Amino acid sequence: MLSAIVFLAILAFAIWLTGFLRPNVFVLSRSLDMRAPPEKIFAQLNDFRNWKAWSPWEKMDPAMQRSLSGAASGKGAKYAWHGNKKVGEGNMHITKSVAFSSVLLDLNFLKPIKASNETEFKIKPRGAGSEVYWEMRGPSTVVMRIFHSMMDMDAMVGKDFEQGLRNLKSVVER
Repeated sequence: MLSAIVFLAILAFAIWLTGFLRPNVFVLSRSLDMRAPPEKIFAQLNDFRNWKAWSPWEKMDPAMQRSLSGAASGKGAKYAWHGNKKVGEGNMHITKSVAFSSVLLDLNFLKPIKASNETEFKIKPRGAGSEVYWEMRGPSTVVMRIFHSMMDMDAMVGKDFEQGLRNLKSVVER
């Protein structure tokens, strides 16, 4: 019995230490080349009304409730959602918009896990097309670092970013 308690204590300490030693911020990013000019891509990213056509989370819950408020597009545009357990609940708003090159968002998840992150899209001209870069960054508490040490967030959310970029590519290359 004592050996089981010692084993569990060592295991708990090892898990805590693993989480404690991980960085206290996370960065997740993906990029994709698209055969479309920056202005066409920017129009999709800068206006939440267009996100339904390419956002990877839209297809995870077709019954998701959405609300738009604030500016029609660009800085001050707001988007809130409430959906199934795959998409959860949250809101985001555009905090900075630089024509044809970047869109910066304040992203807040309310469910299933509360978190506030910053998301940025960058568009760089590349030959006859553009490279689109999608990044999310934010603080990582000890609890989240422990979770991330057991579950690879980059693999989990990264595949959604990859799908979203492929969807966006499909939309802008039409």
